[in-house]
Amino acid sequence: MATSDAPALRRVVTGIDAQGRSRVVWDGPAPNSRRMDPDNPSLLSDIWVWKEMPAPLSGDADDSFIPYEFPCPPGGGHVRTIRSVGKPANYDPAKDTHAVPRHAPKPLPSGRTWDRGGRNAYTTDMHKTQSIDYAIEIQGSRDLGLDDGQYTIRPGDIVVQVGAWHQWVREGDVSTMMYDMFDAEFVDGPSGLAQGNDPVMQYDGRALPPGAKPARRLVTIDREACKGIRLCDGPAPDIRSDPARPGFMVSRLWVTDSTPAKIVCETLHLPHTIEPPPKGSVLRVYNFPPDKTWQGKVGKAEVEAYFRAMGSPGASTWSPQAPHPYMQKVRSLDICVVLEGKITLVLDTQEVSLEAGDIVVQRGTNHAWSNRSDKPAIVSVASHDGKYAP
Repeated sequence: MATSDAPALRRVVTGIDAQGRSRVVWDGPAPNSRRMDPDNPSLLSDIWVWKEMPAPLSGDADDSFIPYEFPCPPGGGHVRTIRSVGKPANYDPAKDTHAVPRHAPKPLPSGRTWDRGGRNAYTTDMHKTQSIDYAIEIQGSRDLGLDDGQYTIRPGDIVVQVGAWHQWVREGDVSTMMYDMFDAEFVDGPSGLAQGNDPVMQYDGRALPPGAKPARRLVTIDREACKGIRLCDGPAPDIRSDPARPGFMVSRLWVTDSTPAKIVCETLHLPHTIEPPPKGSVLRVYNFPPDKTWQGKVGKAEVEAYFRAMGSPGASTWSPQAPHPYMQKVRSLDICVVLEGKITLVLDTQEVSLEAGDIVVQRGTNHAWSNRSDKPAIVSVASHDGKYAP
């Protein structure tokens, strides 16, 4: 099946009803989906767009249809998925009408994107955008080309692009990647070099909870003009667990504390909270063990201890009548991707069964994640500061 003929990824968008209860507003294939161009079978789906920070959390409009300019609206952000085919064995570069040779850096019309060519039908230009990008491989694999080498990105791997020069290379089969891109500040003009020299945190080798998988964090940045490099590549270093839920683990990968976001080498020294900083963001990956391993053993004290350990005691909405002990609510726009396994999104008024590849856009809604399967489930969550309508 050609990539563009397959249905778009499932997108679930939540909201709040007139009684203040969380609910599903839309559920189905991402509606704003299209081929990238007539000769390119890649399928592009706009998932959500916001033009200001904090991001709006209210309203009845589907904000995936907000017009934007690449890489994202100034002062805002944009989430899209791209599903693309790999390079076939009979590919002949001499006949590739999409090919563009390498050239000196040049700005594109937006003034916030630059490219150096190197494009063909299966490789993007070497380019740089005035944005921070959370790039998450959902299906298949693709290669990330930097000025210091090429790196293979597999399902569940996360690339944090901190305004770096890079290109995407499709060598294998079908690949689906999600890009959460939001405005960044280049204090030195188009060079967009790293500011400061914050030490990069590395995984310390501690034992992981049983059944939990480490999240791969590959961070890219430019320390020199026109030289995108891999800053770090390995298991996410900031790991927390929950003694009441054996096998539960949450890994923090990146934080921003302003809009536009800063171009820096590390951010995990910032305070640890579930909610993002004002006008900022936080990216996490959760490992959820099957609920049956802890059900009946968790009460108010255990839940409160977890939220205190996460730095957000006020996020818990625990009550004896709640549909799940770990119900929580924060004022954020959460872009959630099920990376592995099956899981249920629990809301005030309904439940939604999800599986790998499904995307949830949570707009400041009360919710919990319930794993009713026999295997762990993995979910990435990129949270952006949000605001409700007055």
